[in-house]
Amino acid sequence: MNYKVTIGLETHVQLKTNTKVWCSCANVYGHPPNTDICLICLGYPGSLPVLNKEAVRLTVMTGLMLGCNINTYSKFDRKSYFYPDMPKNYQISQYDKPFCEGGGVEIDVDGDRKRVSLTRIHLEEDVGKNIHHESASLIDFNRAGTPLMEIVTEPDMESADEVFAYLLALKQILTYGAVSDCNLEQGNIRCDVNCSVRPADQKELGTKTEIKNMNTFKGVYRALKHEIQRQIDVVEKGGVIHQEARRWDDLAGVTTAMRPKEYAHDYRYLPDPDLMSVVLSDEQVSKWREALPELPAARRSRLVAEYNIPEYDAKVLAADKAIADYYEEAARLSDHPKVVSNWIMTEVLRALSEHDRGIQQIKISPQYLVDLVKLVDDKTINMPSAKEVFNQMFETGENPSTIVEHKGLVQVSDTDAIDALIVQVLEEHPQSVGDYRNGKKNAAQFLVGQVMRLSKGKANPQIAMEAIQKKLNS
Repeated sequence: MNYKVTIGLETHVQLKTNTKVWCSCANVYGHPPNTDICLICLGYPGSLPVLNKEAVRLTVMTGLMLGCNINTYSKFDRKSYFYPDMPKNYQISQYDKPFCEGGGVEIDVDGDRKRVSLTRIHLEEDVGKNIHHESASLIDFNRAGTPLMEIVTEPDMESADEVFAYLLALKQILTYGAVSDCNLEQGNIRCDVNCSVRPADQKELGTKTEIKNMNTFKGVYRALKHEIQRQIDVVEKGGVIHQEARRWDDLAGVTTAMRPKEYAHDYRYLPDPDLMSVVLSDEQVSKWREALPELPAARRSRLVAEYNIPEYDAKVLAADKAIADYYEEAARLSDHPKVVSNWIMTEVLRALSEHDRGIQQIKISPQYLVDLVKLVDDKTINMPSAKEVFNQMFETGENPSTIVEHKGLVQVSDTDAIDALIVQVLEEHPQSVGDYRNGKKNAAQFLVGQVMRLSKGKANPQIAMEAIQKKLNS
């Protein structure tokens, strides 16, 4: 039997503010446990929260970037639940009057474009962090009160691939807007995944499960692959899917039941009596709209048009705003923006990955990268030497011309000098000479390689190839 999968996401994004959402405690990561706390963070009776205006701005900016309708009247509610990581025993959130409603995110899966619709975006507070040991569990409340934006989708996605594409697209937009760092290791972005299956000819949605607190995109992908198949297996065996929250065990590769899934009425929402409603003027929303950044899709199109690079290059470069910024700074300095793109997509991204660094940590300035490209274009050095120079630039940040001079890497293009090397190579490798003359034209590549070896990589390989072919064809 064929099955149809339905998936919706609730993505929680920590906002990039200096202080927490209801108090003046620092909103930072990595401080010693329970050092960024106050009476408001800890929910002491009589402490009164005060709303962080920047958190409101970032939430509304996100709604504008995602095409949401902005509610000029909004309010905060108390969402009741009794977990140890929430000291007040309720979470300040939004229920029926969120800041943003509607909107959507465009995704591309193997060339198929689709719009994932959003239900709402609301602002709430994060909870503390549970730290479990063998005989006890501890709580760090530093994270409690961090401004947390929840982005809720409609049940529009139908595969793990679509969910993965959605998360990547959403992360790109949020980082372009400087709304959040979206650092997965620091828990800046996490999501709950609602998933159900049903026979393909059935209109009514199946019973959903919710995979809680996923903090890696690959983990979400693997968890969905397992959960979809688990639900199908249960249905095919005549079993019943229970509406419940489940935990993903990445090592075991399985989801396990945690507790029954709550409904909205289980949280007993009520308007927060300590917080006034938020009223935004049309003028304020218009100003924020005018301040919107260029978004990834628009930048991809502009990179293609402005620098005449392929769509593939633009997609790779624009995936990370900092990398796109680096590329554009270099491309404006170069006569060969496509060649600059090639260097960034191959050597720069390779080196960053190998050394586990971000583009912000690179020691090679855009100007020096362009200078290196020019040295190759002018035939001052050949490509093998250029890669050697690049590796040293990556470690030291030196001027490429200085490295070339110190290492003596200037390319030999003198035909007499290359001819002398070719004579020696042909005498030392008569078998390859015979192979070439017997129709094995690839033997010329081997002979060029031997010329490069004798010249210690300095010979111009194009001149060497032309000279070898000329001698062997005569």
